[in-house]
Amino acid sequence: MALSVSTRIRIILEHLAKIGRHEGLETRFSAPDDAANHVSLSVFRFDREALVTPHLARVVGHDSPLLHLRKSAEGGMFDRFAEHAEELWSRGLPIGASVAEQDAPYGGARDGQAHP
Repeated sequence: MALSVSTRIRIILEHLAKIGRHEGLETRFSAPDDAANHVSLSVFRFDREALVTPHLARVVGHDSPLLHLRKSAEGGMFDRFAEHAEELWSRGLPIGASVAEQDAPYGGARDGQAHP
């Protein structure tokens, strides 16, 4: 059974709370203004490699493709995804910020539901 986005967010936040803060590990919510400006995807970057999952319509996340990108030349696919992720990251709101800042991406709601 597929989980709703709000349920997945809640589960991830619970896991992050359990592991606490670690040097070099940062997590952020998308900035509210970015919600309509980017496609749904997950990007995990590790120096010169990245794992990218574009989330496809009508397909649950684990059924979406996973791209393993390696930087081999300037301006290639790795750089395009890295630049996109860095731009969104620069505007993101750190998880663990004030309650008001955390609520912003979800329309101010704390009811466990994601709001566009």
